[in-house]
Amino acid sequence: MKNPKAGWIFLLIFLVAFAIMGVLFPAADLGVGDTNIVPGDVAWMLTATALVLLMTPGLAFFYGGMVQPKNIISTILQSFIAMGIISVLWVLVGFSLAFGDSIGPEKYGLIGNPFTYFMFRGVGGATNPSLSPTIPFALFAMFQLKFAIITPALITGSFAGRVRFRAYMLFMTLFCIFIYAPLAHWTWHPNGFLRNWGVLDFAGGTVVHMSAGFAALAGAIFLGKRKDFHKEIKPANIPFILLGAGMLWFGWFGFNAGSSLSANSTAALALMNTNTASAAAMLTWIFYDAVKGKKPSGIGAAVGLVVGLVAITPAAGFVSVGSSIAIGVIAAFVSNYAITLRSKSQLDDTLDVFPAHGMGGITGMILTAVFADKVGLIHGEVTTFLFHMLALVIVGVFAFGGSYLMYKITDMIVPLRVSAQAEKVGLDISQHEESYDFEYKHSGDE
Repeated sequence: MKNPKAGWIFLLIFLVAFAIMGVLFPAADLGVGDTNIVPGDVAWMLTATALVLLMTPGLAFFYGGMVQPKNIISTILQSFIAMGIISVLWVLVGFSLAFGDSIGPEKYGLIGNPFTYFMFRGVGGATNPSLSPTIPFALFAMFQLKFAIITPALITGSFAGRVRFRAYMLFMTLFCIFIYAPLAHWTWHPNGFLRNWGVLDFAGGTVVHMSAGFAALAGAIFLGKRKDFHKEIKPANIPFILLGAGMLWFGWFGFNAGSSLSANSTAALALMNTNTASAAAMLTWIFYDAVKGKKPSGIGAAVGLVVGLVAITPAAGFVSVGSSIAIGVIAAFVSNYAITLRSKSQLDDTLDVFPAHGMGGITGMILTAVFADKVGLIHGEVTTFLFHMLALVIVGVFAFGGSYLMYKITDMIVPLRVSAQAEKVGLDISQHEESYDFEYKHSGDE
């Protein structure tokens, strides 16, 4: 797109049209008098939804602290803008694609009908028997939205410092529609085929972290290496990293415990497992680094605890607290080693999204099938484990191949990579005319 203003004008017109549609569509039923609503569940899910949203600003600080000072604002903004774009897209068609009436054979649904809840038609204060039996359907939709928001934000760490902002926004939209929504439908919709195979994903190890990890891998390959790839670059702000990790840990209690969709014992189990796995992974990371001759570091602690959170996500409501310790320890070893291998390769996954989130998600998915209560491998059951292995292959191929295609389509419309000059001066200036140190000159790159 040679004229950047034309693209912005189109987006502004679309948003105005969206606002007009919102006025024209009738309001959903407010659910007054619905006797199925459980006030305690509603209170907990309102809290959990807010906690999950907090994770995206947490991720913004976590990533922002890791990059060079010239890219801090752009990196943080890439997470923040997801809260805007995905929120609007979710109301328009995203929620329908993920949780609308299945298109496909019964119990083998592939995607939701985009018109089922178009513009949130029918998404109101009443319960939904199959998806939100004790809470307003609108609350369920908002809770699920927060998962859809953070997933593309996770991807941004793989191409930090070299992606055009307009192109990223387009890619994020395509990713949500064609990658995230189908995966959510397969895994969490009552007619989704992975769910009906018995694949266990309590809170998004497959839907969120594996999809983001494989999309990040595809993005790193598609965009290629940074110009200063071989230079040793120190993180801009380690306190930002620790602040972001702390916000992620705090918000993750809503992410995992909220996925019970009720204020019950499963929520308590998920919360306990989430905290324990994260603590175990953080300690393992620090101790393992020390064994390798490194000093205990803030970055190591932050990355380790996040890896533990990622790995326990699919298992949180299905395993014992003892198993959560094992999951955290194993995931820390796996991701730490994966980062070591990546650092010795020519792959420029800037913030190691695939080793942390991709490998953490894969490890968690496998170990869920190993430790899950009654159906895990340690209980002598093989079926769940085999279906998890099959699902791992399907999700990996779909997320990687589909995301690579989305990058290619995006690049044909808006070039994904910034110019060499824009990369040199930094994306804060070249893309946003802002700077962390408040001293900048316009580079002329759009």
